Amino acid sequence: MSEKKKLKVNIFDKEYSLLVENEDIATELANYVNKMLEETKDELPDQSTETIAIISALNIAYDLFVEKNRFREFSIQATDKVKKIKLLLNETNIMSSPS
Repeated sequence: MSEKKKLKVNIFDKEYSLLVENEDIATELANYVNKMLEETKDELPDQSTETIAIISALNIAYDLFVEKNRFREFSIQATDKVKKIKLLLNETNIMSSPS
């Protein structure tokens, strides 16, 4: 297990200290969360910070579900193609085997 490092990030005008294994990924995630919060705030300027946080969390969860479904579909398609390739290879081996 790699050593954790301290990282300070700013999210929604507040600084947070994190213990992270990968600073680049943690920074990218913090930037993504901050971007979602800022976009939601711009779209709903009269809402409370709590409402902005909840709507942002739902938007992030939606993005996650979309990506998980894309991955699931890709995985199913890849598995089907591998099965077809195996069948073709088996057929080729049967046809090229000496009788």
